Amino acid sequence: MEGRLTLMARRVIDLSTPVRTDHFRWAVERRLAKSHEEGAGQATWAGWNVHAFTHMDSPRHVDPTGFTTDAITPDMTVGEGAVLDLTDVPANTSIEESRIASAGAHLRPGDIAILKTRWDERFSIDTPDFWLQAPWMTDGAAEFLHSRGIKAVAFDFPQDYCIRFFLTGERRPPLPEHVTHHRLLARGVIMFEYLANTGALKAPRNLFVGLPIRLPDSDGSPARVIAIEEEPS
Repeated sequence: MEGRLTLMARRVIDLSTPVRTDHFRWAVERRLAKSHEEGAGQATWAGWNVHAFTHMDSPRHVDPTGFTTDAITPDMTVGEGAVLDLTDVPANTSIEESRIASAGAHLRPGDIAILKTRWDERFSIDTPDFWLQAPWMTDGAAEFLHSRGIKAVAFDFPQDYCIRFFLTGERRPPLPEHVTHHRLLARGVIMFEYLANTGALKAPRNLFVGLPIRLPDSDGSPARVIAIEEEPS
């Protein structure tokens, strides 16, 4: 179909943050359930918050009546991705509607919007500054994305200002302060958080593949996220 993405020659880009057992914010339990030394082969047991590292949010995360992770089908998290280049956004500033509208002029209904700030290149996710110095989305910016009819959105930065309060312990912010969760997720737009390596994205459009685990009755799930770009001929 004219104007649609074709993938004859392609490059695959991993956008997933590795799970670290020594992360200062997220507790990760990991141990060998059995080992080669015991003559039983090797099996690793691991557990962590499903909203840590690269993951997907389902609407149940913010809406007690929202659908859960196991209701999400691959066509909801796989599809044409539109890269919104926000690499020039300064640290610790709001991302306004006008900035998103400019970066997202090529958005189409049904797209997966990929917000590219290359934030992991400025601050490591293993440090407090990753959260405390991050830019954040405004109501208007989130509403613009919703108005374009996207089916999912992916962020490589802590996209709601109030996320930093989970580090400082200042207070527990109410749902409306979680702007993207309130304006997008609660209205059925699937969210992917804490992408990495978005600096490797070169094309404005790609095939986005986000594959959460089918975790029954859950509000989210760890996810492996890749983008497939068409190589220029």
